[in-house]
Amino acid sequence: MADDVDGPAPGEALASRVRARLSELGRELPTVAAPVAAYVPAVRTGRYVQTSGQLPFVDGALPATGKVGAEVSLEQAAELAALSCLNALAAIEAVAGSLDRVVSVVKVTGYVASAPDFTAQPAVINGASELLGEVFGQAAAHSRAAVGVAVLPLDAPVELDLLVELADDDATRS
Repeated sequence: MADDVDGPAPGEALASRVRARLSELGRELPTVAAPVAAYVPAVRTGRYVQTSGQLPFVDGALPATGKVGAEVSLEQAAELAALSCLNALAAIEAVAGSLDRVVSVVKVTGYVASAPDFTAQPAVINGASELLGEVFGQAAAHSRAAVGVAVLPLDAPVELDLLVELADDDATRS
């Protein structure tokens, strides 16, 4: 009797291609961050999922606080944008069922708590945009806003939200 068979064992889900790609990049999806106010992490309407603003939580805590260009460096902030993006992807997966259903990243909106003379907000949000490109390839080509703000919730340096389009419910992807 052969123990090795092709495909998953009964009851075992097929591995997600997006999760596998994240693993190749040394990243993993976190647990969906609990809302810090009266909202839900993501909402699906038709083929689209819009996330709420996602902070760069790691295990329920912010790894850094303060203004970019003062207490937080550009490099740190770009990594925080990537962490915010991972939180947004986790929220999308929670309502979409699988990130493999994402056919297009439509829009990224990034907010950067900025020191008064800091003007490199686009370079900060590149941390998220570049991660999306590494994960989704051409499907990650998106429109974007990178906005400097005086302060963000919990003194987070970065916050971002995503809008993605999903494949039709009945579409199968290989």
